[in-house]
Amino acid sequence: MNSDFSINNDDIIVGLDIGTSKVCVLIVATDSSRKSLNILGIGLADSDGLRRGVIVNIDKAVRSIQQAVALAEQQAGIKVKDVVVGIAGDHIHSFATRSIISISNPTKEISHADVQRLLEEARRIAIPSDRRILHVIPQDYIIDGQDGITDPIGMSGVRMEANVHIVTALVTAMQNIHRCVERAGLTVSDLVLEPLASSAAVLDEDEKEVGVALIDIGGGTTDVAVFHEGIIRHTAVFAIAGHQVTDDICNVLGILNVQAERIKREYGHALQESIMRDEVFMIPGIGGRKPLEVTKSLLCQVIQPRMEEIFEFAYAEIKKSGYADRLFAGVIVTGGSALLRGTDELAHNVFGRPVKIGIPSAMTYGGLAPEVESPMFATAVGLVMYGLRARNTIIEESTEDVATKKPSLFRKVKSFFEDL
Repeated sequence: MNSDFSINNDDIIVGLDIGTSKVCVLIVATDSSRKSLNILGIGLADSDGLRRGVIVNIDKAVRSIQQAVALAEQQAGIKVKDVVVGIAGDHIHSFATRSIISISNPTKEISHADVQRLLEEARRIAIPSDRRILHVIPQDYIIDGQDGITDPIGMSGVRMEANVHIVTALVTAMQNIHRCVERAGLTVSDLVLEPLASSAAVLDEDEKEVGVALIDIGGGTTDVAVFHEGIIRHTAVFAIAGHQVTDDICNVLGILNVQAERIKREYGHALQESIMRDEVFMIPGIGGRKPLEVTKSLLCQVIQPRMEEIFEFAYAEIKKSGYADRLFAGVIVTGGSALLRGTDELAHNVFGRPVKIGIPSAMTYGGLAPEVESPMFATAVGLVMYGLRARNTIIEESTEDVATKKPSLFRKVKSFFEDL
């Protein structure tokens, strides 16, 4: 543990990634500047009770969460209460809309309160009763017909509009996450769309500015996020991911799921051309049967078609965004399935763009940092970074409110990525 950190509860941020294949908990402490993180504890547990990113068994999910939290707390030497939690699943929907208000300020100068009111107006849009708005993310602003404005505060006008990206989720899915976390003895401080969290961990500002797509391939779902000019333009989640790859191996080779997962990790390749030297490996027979001989190339013949399908689905989502031709920073692939050898090469073949594997590196962190420098920790690290950003903004809000008595910037930022 870094001796420069004097820890109290206000300095602790906890990220909880409840995935289909694993539950990951990160406990971090902020330094005195609240700009860097010291990773104190990491908890990993096999996930149970989830299917395709959605909780289907409360009791099993609670046990998985408790196990991961206990491991992280033991390593950190502290007890935690509040957690920033990720949400995914193919129930996630997003769409674009426009919000309009008039400026009532006598000076016609746009304030933080006006921006807040504009984004609150966007929340009034009619959505099905079984859904709830998770995030309202402004794309750009229009003032008296002048478009392309990214920060309207301080400008003058009588009419302000905003193009916004709205993310919704099933009410029941959100409630089940809250219920599981609370039964595990914790409190949800924020609920964050997982591709937003992952992008915070593995993308830098320059990539977001020139145009980049993030593809996070987990166990149960694949998440897509498209950025251009520093703004998120499109998000999507679909239920084809690493578990389907494992299932294919089970079905073709006639082996157990645990065996398929093991050989996928140890010998799996996503592209035939990435196999530098083919080799034979043995899989123990079931029920006293003879061991099964399999080659890397044969295993790849099973894996590659499914990985191609995942990237083709992701490419379709990128095309929906309208920014497929403006991704000058290419594509970043992250998540546990990105660890398959040849994944970046296969993705390059599908997208025709530069591709790299996304590893959490967008912050200064210490302590157990080397342990989380892997694509499988992208969401958990991003959740912690989200928590740090929100914590810092609260401090800015307090300072600003005392000094100027103006409406706080926190409300504006929280509206960007606010969960109800």
